[in-house]
Amino acid sequence: MPTLLIVIASTRPGRVGLPVAQWFEQFSRQHGAFQVQVADLLVLNLPMMDEPHHPRFAQYTKPHTKEWSRIVDSSDAVVLVMPEYNYAMTAPLKNALDYLYQEWHYKPVGLVSYGGPSGGMRAAQMVKQVVTTLKMMPIPESVAIPFVTQYLHDGIFEPPDMIQQAAQAMLDELVKWANALEPLRAAQRQMR
Repeated sequence: MPTLLIVIASTRPGRVGLPVAQWFEQFSRQHGAFQVQVADLLVLNLPMMDEPHHPRFAQYTKPHTKEWSRIVDSSDAVVLVMPEYNYAMTAPLKNALDYLYQEWHYKPVGLVSYGGPSGGMRAAQMVKQVVTTLKMMPIPESVAIPFVTQYLHDGIFEPPDMIQQAAQAMLDELVKWANALEPLRAAQRQMR
């Protein structure tokens, strides 16, 4: 069974991303096609790019980078739970992506974006440019949550059916891509 890594991209106090990610984690576990792990960028607390070597060499010197490398490398697919800040992804998400290189290769990536009227779609479009450079495959199916706070009740995210249907479609597609790209990931790991 492939492993799905859910990355919580917001680190802001009082963030909406935590309840959205908690819902998506539970939804993914119920979906049943993946082993699920969660990486919270607030907990990881990666400093701003403090490694002396380019990530492509994987010559990490810091314990936090080695741990982040281990987490990402052990996954077969990734979902980014991400808000939109000023039409863009969060700085902690960009930093976390830039920390590594080979570990991201040949993994499909799904996007759960949220925000105001756009549902985070401008940030989602921006992140696609970055992940393709990391040899990831952003899948077309996504979950965009406009006016996200309307679905929060006592700190719990309660999405309508259309958002749950989008999550189902995205997970169905992610598992297909995770399985299809497995030979490339296996070859990549053997070359290291």
